[in-house]
Amino acid sequence: MKRNWKRRYSAYLFDLDGTLVDTAPDIDAALNFSLTQAGLNTVTQDLTRHWVGHGSKTLIREALDHQGAQREIEPLLSDFIHYYENNIANDSKPYPTVENTLAVLKDSGAKLAVVTNKLTSLTTLLIHELNLAQYFTSVVCGDSTKFPKPSPEPVFLAMRNLDSNAAESLFVGDSETDVSAARNAHIAVVCMRDGYNHGIDVSSLDCDGVIVSMSELL
Repeated sequence: MKRNWKRRYSAYLFDLDGTLVDTAPDIDAALNFSLTQAGLNTVTQDLTRHWVGHGSKTLIREALDHQGAQREIEPLLSDFIHYYENNIANDSKPYPTVENTLAVLKDSGAKLAVVTNKLTSLTTLLIHELNLAQYFTSVVCGDSTKFPKPSPEPVFLAMRNLDSNAAESLFVGDSETDVSAARNAHIAVVCMRDGYNHGIDVSSLDCDGVIVSMSELL
């Protein structure tokens, strides 16, 4: 059942890629570097956008499956991470109104968290490079809990870190993975309309609302 989500919350939990930051250009460059190193064809950024959101290993597995290539994932993953760490914010940018929205929410007394399936090392590097770390009390990543999203474990951890509860928390994401994680944790969830949604119309998901701009949270 959909909830009336349009109110202020004491805690806001945000997905990262496709929700706060358009990271696809730099992820695509790193993915294509790893594929080239393995002697494989590159892929388009549109495909990369379609695959982002389930972590680096799944991203590489999708690219290999797309090409029908049989390769060990670990060597490609190593090349991907090495390249990405050194080029993580070349072309990645926060979406319009994101920084202002985060600043207003924090100044109003709300506590903010990132809840992503990205590795901790990459997440920390990215949000510092983009000067976003200042807004977040907690950063929960794909390797922070035993099970990543869509498990509720990362959501529960973020709420504990923010000293919040399900009734006073809102999850903001862009995909079925985010909606499932939020629903499994029994908290309200809204989706960015144009994020990394794996080709699924987010209005068809069990979310409480769909937003076009982050400023709609204010």
